[in-house]
Amino acid sequence: MPEPRPSNEVVVLTAEQMSRTITRIAHEILERNPGAEHLAVVGIHTRGAFLAARIHKLLCEVGGHSYATGNLDISFYRDDVSARGALGVIPITPHPVVKSTDLPFTIDGARIVLVDDVLYTGRTIRAAVDALFDYGRPAAVQLAVLVDRGHRELPIRPDYVGKNLPTALHERISVRVEERDGVDEVVLVRSKEA
Repeated sequence: MPEPRPSNEVVVLTAEQMSRTITRIAHEILERNPGAEHLAVVGIHTRGAFLAARIHKLLCEVGGHSYATGNLDISFYRDDVSARGALGVIPITPHPVVKSTDLPFTIDGARIVLVDDVLYTGRTIRAAVDALFDYGRPAAVQLAVLVDRGHRELPIRPDYVGKNLPTALHERISVRVEERDGVDEVVLVRSKEA
């Protein structure tokens, strides 16, 4: 029997809704990029990489073409990497867990769709674009996110959004994927102090 859900969590996307949302994003990507043989899907570690793999599979099935795919680690491109864990700076933020970047295709001239789970301040996406440009110069970079929660600090706007979900600053969005968390869902987590 599954454990009861904590009282401060609210499911905003079920597994079925997540699946439909990811399918819709894949179709929107194909509509915006007809006949783009140089289209590539790149997921941002960690959950963005899992979502990108799903989107990539759908693109290949629906588009009838074998598109390029890869994933990107941005740990050392973040602007807060030196402050993470520093006493008095960001004490609750853990040190980054470095993953591997895998881009087994030529970045130069490719139309890249960056995929992430949640768009918040925009800093992760800025770091991802910086990392991507260290590997080459794409023809275009588009952004697909499962959830846009607002509160942007940088002028970054997604091209494909699964769900716009305005949140309070004390709330969090937790995207859970079967491959890593054993369940597909998007949960709004309210601070217990709020």
